[in-house]
Amino acid sequence: MVWLFDLDNTLHDARPHIFPHINRAMVEYIRDHLGVDENEATRIRQHYWQRYGATLLGLMRHHGTDPRHFLWHTHQFPNLRRMLVFERGLKAMLRCLPGRKIVFSNAPLHYSEAVLALAGIRGSFAAVYSVERLRFQPKPAVGGFRHLLHRERLAARRCILVEDSLANLQTAKRLGMKTVWISGSTRQPPFVDLRLASILDLPRHVHRL
Repeated sequence: MVWLFDLDNTLHDARPHIFPHINRAMVEYIRDHLGVDENEATRIRQHYWQRYGATLLGLMRHHGTDPRHFLWHTHQFPNLRRMLVFERGLKAMLRCLPGRKIVFSNAPLHYSEAVLALAGIRGSFAAVYSVERLRFQPKPAVGGFRHLLHRERLAARRCILVEDSLANLQTAKRLGMKTVWISGSTRQPPFVDLRLASILDLPRHVHRL
């Protein structure tokens, strides 16, 4: 059994501080590099995120944006430690969970490593697959999934994806993975094997997978 964990809004809550900061930084980047006003930059960011699952992919495809330049400039934080929100039992939960664990994120490596270190959980993971290691094929695109499986010599049926994004879980299920949706929703789509309001509940429900 190999666990693939998303990072933002799965291992920690990016909604209060981190996502608003990243969204502002992306709008500023698009405004400055495409020469548009703030309203148009906001529209472009949202459109590409909805269409491709990641703003970066749209910028690369339609504007030739350098992905490393974009990721570096949009993931700078004045005080990441203060902005980070995670559940205190996270490290203990990961320790209780049987099997190998890998981070599988659309975020850049420098940010992913910083978040994991500040949360005190970097040692829980055998590997970190950031968007650079996915060859800039972010989830939900199937290419990033296949690249990780190939590099780790894994069969999809041995993997469990833990995610907040339904689109990403849908791709995982099509490949044959088990799926865990971290969400407060009361509904459960057919491609979700397990829905949990809190990631801390995972060890108690492993038997359901």
